Amino acid sequence: MSDKPDDEQPNPFKGTPFEHLFAGGQGGLGGFDLGSLGLGGPGGGGMPDLGALFGQLQSLMQPYDGPLNWDVAADLARKGVAQSPDPTPSTKQADAVADAVRLADHWLDEATEFPSGVVSSAAWSRAEWVVGTLDVWKVLVEPVAEQSVNGLSGALPPEAAAQAGPLIGILGKAVGAMLATQVGSGLGELAGEVLTASDVGLPLAAPGKAALVTTNVTAFAEGLGLDEADVLLYLALREAAHHRLFSHVPWLRDHLLGAVTDYARGVEINPESLQRRMEEQLRGVDPSSPGSMQQILEGGLFDLPQSPAQTAALERLEIALALVEGWVDEVVGQATAQRMPAAAKLQEAVRRRRAAGGPAEQTFAALVGLELRPRRLRDASTLWASLRTRQGTEARDGVWLHPHLLPTSADLDDPLGFREEAAAPVELDEDAFDTELRRLLDGDDPTDKTDETGNPPE
Repeated sequence: MSDKPDDEQPNPFKGTPFEHLFAGGQGGLGGFDLGSLGLGGPGGGGMPDLGALFGQLQSLMQPYDGPLNWDVAADLARKGVAQSPDPTPSTKQADAVADAVRLADHWLDEATEFPSGVVSSAAWSRAEWVVGTLDVWKVLVEPVAEQSVNGLSGALPPEAAAQAGPLIGILGKAVGAMLATQVGSGLGELAGEVLTASDVGLPLAAPGKAALVTTNVTAFAEGLGLDEADVLLYLALREAAHHRLFSHVPWLRDHLLGAVTDYARGVEINPESLQRRMEEQLRGVDPSSPGSMQQILEGGLFDLPQSPAQTAALERLEIALALVEGWVDEVVGQATAQRMPAAAKLQEAVRRRRAAGGPAEQTFAALVGLELRPRRLRDASTLWASLRTRQGTEARDGVWLHPHLLPTSADLDDPLGFREEAAAPVELDEDAFDTELRRLLDGDDPTDKTDETGNPPE
């Protein structure tokens, strides 16, 4: 053991962007006086004693598995929902949703080759939306959270990371608690806006579960000045159309979630930003105030700039969401053309809402870094409608046979020209095309034959 005083011990972070952040003595944390907060002097090896500080955070960081404390996130989401009235849907409302979904499925039979994907229907409160979609949010958010937490140690040189192991572990839990707070707040806000289980373009509910959030549907109808029954039926059509697509295009879910995973792989911790952010946050800490500790987590300790790989992944996700939402928009438009006078106004309202994104979606994007908005919904809807007009419903739906057949960003730049020269649904023998489409409708995954790894190619 070295006989040097603690404040003369070599800093394991010397020569790294963390050198001043974890400097020894009362000026630890970049000259920030820990002693003035009553947090004690330096620890061994030149490391500051952060025990008192993290003791105050302990109540927010109970033991949990994985990169993010989902119990905290779910609890915060439910508390956020409880800030405004959230009545449990009545039996009458549940019956109205079930009737609307049944009628919607009947209308959609004439608008798409895909059969019904609805197994059951539900009228949800906002709190029930949180509970009913949480499992899928875990799949979406955990890759990003895990990479963020793991990136903390990866931002250090190996020697510094080894010497700072215990502290890095504690900070990792702090990051997980911080992200749980942010995700919980974001989900609570989203619950106050979403209209259906698939409102963000992803299959958030259990497979085959068509669900509408009745309180939000009522508010949406009032804002448009339309009869609530028409609005309910239109949204049921969109929900049922989403289920048809995700139920009968077996690779689509993984295609979308894969873009999220690719985004997570590109998360990079910027040490300089980390140091600056922590110093800013810690200067306002009152260790005697639990509320002050909460503000650290809600404020966000880490600034995660978007890498080029993340930018590319988000672009793929955005295009895929636009294609999904555009297909739903086109199919519902076809199903309502001769039946629902209010459909045109509802279509425009939904397009504007989805393309712009509400405040909650923007908040969630800022917190987690995921854009769940199909900015090019109109282009995608035009593309699908043009293809159907020129080649028929079978050709339009047949594009979903394989991810390699999907329109690209360049195709959305010229939606009327997509496969303009193709006279048949695809350049396949008619019998071969019918066989492949039937396999898709029956639930067989065509990618099993083309990908040796068993995964759909990107």
